[in-house]
Amino acid sequence: MQNLTRIFLFCVLGLTAAFAARDLGDLIIDANLKTVPVKVTANVPELNGLAQQAFNTHGRYRLTGSGYSYDIKFTQVAGNQVRVDITRSSGDSVHSEVASGSTAREALLRAADIAVERTNGIGLKGYFSAKLTFIGERTGKKEIYTSDLFFGDVKQITRDNAQAMTPRWSADGSKIIYTSFFRSGFPDIFEINLSNYQRSSFVSFKGTNSGARFSPNGQQVAMVLSGEGNAEIYVGNAQGRGIRRMTRTDAVEASPCFSPDGSRIVFTSDAAGGPQLYTMSVAGGGMSRVPTNLSRYCAEPDWCKVDANKIAFTVGIGSGYQIAVYDFSKRSAATQVSRAPFDGIEPCWLGDGRHLVYTARDRKTTRICILDTETGRSVGVSPVNFGPVIQASAWWR
Repeated sequence: MQNLTRIFLFCVLGLTAAFAARDLGDLIIDANLKTVPVKVTANVPELNGLAQQAFNTHGRYRLTGSGYSYDIKFTQVAGNQVRVDITRSSGDSVHSEVASGSTAREALLRAADIAVERTNGIGLKGYFSAKLTFIGERTGKKEIYTSDLFFGDVKQITRDNAQAMTPRWSADGSKIIYTSFFRSGFPDIFEINLSNYQRSSFVSFKGTNSGARFSPNGQQVAMVLSGEGNAEIYVGNAQGRGIRRMTRTDAVEASPCFSPDGSRIVFTSDAAGGPQLYTMSVAGGGMSRVPTNLSRYCAEPDWCKVDANKIAFTVGIGSGYQIAVYDFSKRSAATQVSRAPFDGIEPCWLGDGRHLVYTARDRKTTRICILDTETGRSVGVSPVNFGPVIQASAWWR
């Protein structure tokens, strides 16, 4: 039971926040010198609001009605098709393209990603069309949901009436793997096929089964199992077979995540007396501590798929928690990238390698937000009236 408590401390950070914010998750940083001023409009009111919301989360852009560098116009040309037309302030055309989606919202967000790629000037990809899976409590129970990045097209995926946690996408976005106390009352790993919403048991060994994540190529799954007496990292194939033990310590390991090429994993371990980040080869061998040199509490790592040098994680700062990034290429201490008057936990990279989704938390509630790691600017995306949400994981094409 002691080990179980420690594992969930790493995974959920179930502690009380030290600060409260009036608008939880929103932290506006004045960084006009680094932004591109843009005018953004759409010909349909709902899509216009969505386009404004999307660009407002992007730390590279500043919305304005005058003095803009680019005029970005979105036009719904069919039910699920949206054209983006980009012109400079001089009136010169930059680009025009039609994007399609399964819904008009999806088409708009894909068109907005096209606009980002054509106008940001520093090689960033768009992230607006990402999909989320997250834990929501709007029914009073922790169930799994999916949505677009801005909480449109929300679908409740589970109705288990049991605590679910840490949902993660498969590499192709067709499945979600997660931990739940469903039926047995103990933490087991389940998988849901999103084409038919059928749930199957992925791993159900004696002890705790948690923290499952797919490799970037979808062929392997890393997880935390305690059936042999201690919480250790294991890796198996995508069918939950061929499982082999990776770590052998007296400590508690948690939160494994693959590197972009799938050759290594980063995870949390308290082998040094408190939670810190470690890496090791998937082929086996020893574990190496990541020299974050920032805090005695470092947990919940997410390895950036766009930039293999970057790992985002939760860091204990004072009596609260913030988001930090370690960059292997800089060979220096990790950088605290959020400095908010509320807790920031559970970071997950978006598709441009600059922005993250994360959970903002105060004494009263939790909310999913987007954080710009360059400026520290944070914008809430989950509606306040949706209720508490945590542990968002992003998937993009």
